[in-house]
Amino acid sequence: MTRIFASLIAFCLALPAWAGVDVKEIETPGGIEAWLVEDHSIPFMALELRFRGGTSLDSEDALGATNLMVGLLEEGAGDLDARAFARSLEGLAASISFDSSDDDVSISARFLTENREDAVALLKLALTQPRFDEDAIERVRQQVLSGLRSDARDPNDIAGRTFRELAYGDHPYARPGKGTIDSVSGLTRDDLVAAHKGALARDRLYVGAVGDITAEELGALLDDLLADLPETGTPIPGRATVTLNGGVTVVPYDTPQSVALFGQPGIDRDDEDFFPAFVMNHILGGGGFESRLMSEVREKRGLTYGVYSYLLPKDLASVYMGSVASANERVAEAVEVIKAEWARMAEEGVTAEELQAAKTYLTGAYPLRFDGHGQIASIMTGMQMQGLGVDYIDTRNDKVNAVTLEDVARVAKRVMQPENLHFVVVGQPVGLQTVTE
Repeated sequence: MTRIFASLIAFCLALPAWAGVDVKEIETPGGIEAWLVEDHSIPFMALELRFRGGTSLDSEDALGATNLMVGLLEEGAGDLDARAFARSLEGLAASISFDSSDDDVSISARFLTENREDAVALLKLALTQPRFDEDAIERVRQQVLSGLRSDARDPNDIAGRTFRELAYGDHPYARPGKGTIDSVSGLTRDDLVAAHKGALARDRLYVGAVGDITAEELGALLDDLLADLPETGTPIPGRATVTLNGGVTVVPYDTPQSVALFGQPGIDRDDEDFFPAFVMNHILGGGGFESRLMSEVREKRGLTYGVYSYLLPKDLASVYMGSVASANERVAEAVEVIKAEWARMAEEGVTAEELQAAKTYLTGAYPLRFDGHGQIASIMTGMQMQGLGVDYIDTRNDKVNAVTLEDVARVAKRVMQPENLHFVVVGQPVGLQTVTE
C-alpha cells in the first residue's frame, strides 16, 4: 500500500462521518439497486458488494468450496496471474478484499478517484474471470487445510462446531463453512467454478458505495462491473429449525481451563420486539463490565476473566448465545450462576437504573461506528440485507430510547427460555457431565 493511499485512509477515518451520512437509494439503467453516500471532499471511494447465500450454498459433497473459491478471487484473473494481479492492484494504490460467511460473500474495494476506472476493471476481472490456476488452488488449499488443522485443536472452535450441530440439526448451518480436511482435500477446479457461478449472482446482490462519485457515475460503474455475472445462482436453503433443549454437552479435552458456549432459540432481526430484546441483552451480558453476567460471574465470584451474551439473528435462523471460560474446577459453578441469571431476567426484567444506563451507552456508542467510508459502505449493505430502510441510521437511536421497562419485562418473559438453555463445555470440567433436560 502506498503512502498516499494510507494517508487518505487515515484522513477518511478522521472525518466526522456521522454528521454526513445522507443515504440515497439509486437504481442503475441496468436495474441494479444500490445505496450511495456522496462525499466529494476527498478523491476516494469505498465500494461494498454482498451476495446472500455464502457457504450455506455448499453441497454436502463439496463442503468448503465457497470458502476456497473466495480465497482464490485475488489469485489471478483474466490475463493476470496471481503475482501480476497483486502488482497491478498495488500500482493503483487500491485494495480489494474478499470474505465469506455462512450467510454471504462480501467484497470490499477502496480506490482513488483518479484510478477508479482501472481499479474497477481489476475488480471486474476478479468477479467474472477468476483463473483458478492449479498452482494457486493448491497454495490456497494448503492454507485452508493448515487453518482447519489448527481449528481442530482449538477448544473454542471445537465448542463452536459442537454447538452448531446441536442447534441446527441437518441444516447447512450445522456444517463447517470452511469444510473439513477430507472435503477440502478433495475439492476440484470444477467444484470451484460451480461455487463461483452459484454464489456470485445478481439475484442476491446488495451494494453500498461511499465517496467521490455521483449517482449517475455509480450507475454506469455498476452496470459495467456486474453485467457479466449470472442472473441467478444456487437456490438459498430454507429456514433452519433451532433444535436446542436445556442441558449440558461435555466434550472431553486435555486443558486446564474449560471453555463453554451456551444458547437457546433467539429472536429474528425483523421481529417487532427486537429492540427491547437488544437492550435487555446489553444489560444481561452484552454490556461488558457493566453487565449482570460479568458482575455475578467475574466480579463477585472470580470465576472467569470474561463472560458475554449476544443475540445472533442469522438469515435463516436466530439463536441467543453466550460464552465463558473458567478453570475446570470452577466451570460448573459458572454454569449454575449463568443459569440463575438467565432465569432471573425472565422473571424480574430490569431496573429503571439499568435501563437508563443501557440506553445512554447504546445511543452514545452508535455514532462511533461510522468512522470512515469503508465502514459506512459495509453498514449500508448490512442494512439492506436486514430489510432496514435508508432512514434507519437517523431513527435507530429513537428506537432504543423508546424501549420501556414494561417492554423489557414483557420481552424477557417471551424471549428468555431458561428451560432450553444448553451449554457446550470443552475441557475437563469437574462436576459436569453430558445431560439433556
